[in-house]
Amino acid sequence: MSETVEQALIAPRYLAGGGDPGWVTVPLHRACGWSYGHDPLMPRVILTSPDQLTQLRIDPDPDDPWWTIRHARNADQPGWAATFGARTPVEIIAAFTDALTDPPGTAGTGADPYAPLRQAKWDTPRHLYGLASPDGVACVEHLGTTGNDLWTVETAVIENPTIWRAHFTGSTPTHLITAFTRSLAEQTPVARDPSRIPGFARDRMSVSTHRAPAADLASALERRVSALAARHTAPPAAAPAPHVPPPRRTR
Repeated sequence: MSETVEQALIAPRYLAGGGDPGWVTVPLHRACGWSYGHDPLMPRVILTSPDQLTQLRIDPDPDDPWWTIRHARNADQPGWAATFGARTPVEIIAAFTDALTDPPGTAGTGADPYAPLRQAKWDTPRHLYGLASPDGVACVEHLGTTGNDLWTVETAVIENPTIWRAHFTGSTPTHLITAFTRSLAEQTPVARDPSRIPGFARDRMSVSTHRAPAADLASALERRVSALAARHTAPPAAAPAPHVPPPRRTR
């Protein structure tokens, strides 16, 4: 019988706590070719995309967002930035970075970030301009006017301070924000170490435990890296055969 490990399954996922940053950073480096910088005197992670246009920084600063992704302006697109608080679950951040690193031509455009939330029964309370989760803990708002707009996500409960926030500048591609909101609204619980269940908002979360094969847990990140790397090595779809008109009849 294989060895098993106890896991805690937490729902809703936006209350699960940050998790392991390697779920995001390791695939960016190993599957997507992002390079990393290292400063032994600073507790900071910096990853840069192969085209040098996008940078991910993780700064453990309690007064600022821990995660910042910046994309430089280029001929095709204005610059944009996304930030995530320390307690933003890595599974939700990974949905954003997975969409960001999708090979050109596979990502959709023109998506509506509100659409996955409406499908999950999020609605608009009287005090909000955007959408709030059914439990009232998480909300998403699109604020400002075109050219000076901002998407903001906040998870908070009245009796506690804000748990985490995420912000996307208005020029952030909407399909990336939609990938984030789709994961935000996902009802599947996320797994955490039972000894590291967040202490905030415990009365708002559902926690169950189960035992999983240790080998499966140990290989989960490797499977994720392999799946993302396969997106860049898959052969392109075959082009349809050209239409050849039938020969004309002659008398």
